[in-house]
Amino acid sequence: MSVLPAYALDAYRTSLETRILRTGQENGRPYAVLDDTLFYPEGGGQPADRGFLGEVAVLDVQRREGQIRHYLAQPVEPGPTPLRLDWGRRFDHMQQHTGQHLLTALADARFGWPTTAFHLGESRCDVELAVPSLSAAELEALEEAIAAEIRAAHPIQARHVDAEAYAALPVRSRGLPEGHEGPIRLVEIQGLDLNTCGGTHLRSTAELEVVKLLGTEPLRGGTRLFFVAGRRARARMEAHERRNATLRTRLGAPDEELVPVLEVRLEQLRQAERQTRALEEALAQAYAQAWAAHPDPVQDHHLPDRSAAFLGVVARAFVPLAPQKRLFLTGGDPLAFLVATGPDSGVDLPNLGSAVAQLLEGKGGGKAPIYQGKAASLARREEAARAVRA
Repeated sequence: MSVLPAYALDAYRTSLETRILRTGQENGRPYAVLDDTLFYPEGGGQPADRGFLGEVAVLDVQRREGQIRHYLAQPVEPGPTPLRLDWGRRFDHMQQHTGQHLLTALADARFGWPTTAFHLGESRCDVELAVPSLSAAELEALEEAIAAEIRAAHPIQARHVDAEAYAALPVRSRGLPEGHEGPIRLVEIQGLDLNTCGGTHLRSTAELEVVKLLGTEPLRGGTRLFFVAGRRARARMEAHERRNATLRTRLGAPDEELVPVLEVRLEQLRQAERQTRALEEALAQAYAQAWAAHPDPVQDHHLPDRSAAFLGVVARAFVPLAPQKRLFLTGGDPLAFLVATGPDSGVDLPNLGSAVAQLLEGKGGGKAPIYQGKAASLARREEAARAVRA
């Protein structure tokens, strides 16, 4: 490999002819080391690139023992090979990473909020800012400042300098990696920021298109700020519009009334749930009273439309009303069973419950007065009922 890999020399390059120098396996994953590479290895908060080595998919790229290892879908042999970059993924990462540089530079220089960490996620990105909290007005001011610099179309360039030149430049940096040797890579947003970074970036802030701040959460005494840039922001807007279109149809309301209408519907649902619970409680009490009054000392019933929780409510009401009786219930979806015995029934409930569970191919547990669990089959339910009666 040359002093600098192809991805560091030209982030816009999408194909390359190179050679496979070495191959190997790491924890069962085949990998290849190349003479030169288009693929950015994970680092600095930016995920690794994807693409193809010949016709073999590149699944991950990592730095290991001074090498750049390309982890592959299948083993390959040393020799010449073409590389093809997943350009959509690369350009997305360039937009997100450049967006972070611009956001970080403005947050620090204009608002006094230094960045302490950066993470480029699959669907959104975040930075950690050394500020306890951010108000809605502060977020709006930051977003407007970012938008203005996107419109200004500042050129962005990467270059390498030696340690002496680096020390003389006004570089915004949290320091070089421990043990770093050789040239130092700087990324400059002309007129705004000069920063150490090894990642891939755009040629102009105009290519960012847009940076949208999504919200914040407290973290480690600071604030985590979520954002998306470029195509991600447009895709997010498209998803919101599709979702709103569905909500408009379902709720029969325009966008500005969706939340109030939904709140009314949710309150109606909560009221209906409260009424349902009250009715179920009343029904459970009615079952318990009727079965407790029945002369048969063993009550055996299947309630196919009732949940395991409902069976428990019935049993807890039944036992005080019938201290000498036994209750065997099944029902629910998924299948559930319950055995309840009064304190004067003289039954070894753990053993009886375990026998019933075995007959129903299920599992359960509990202590007096209720043993309950899940059943896999009711094919031997009659045998289980006889066991309760025995």
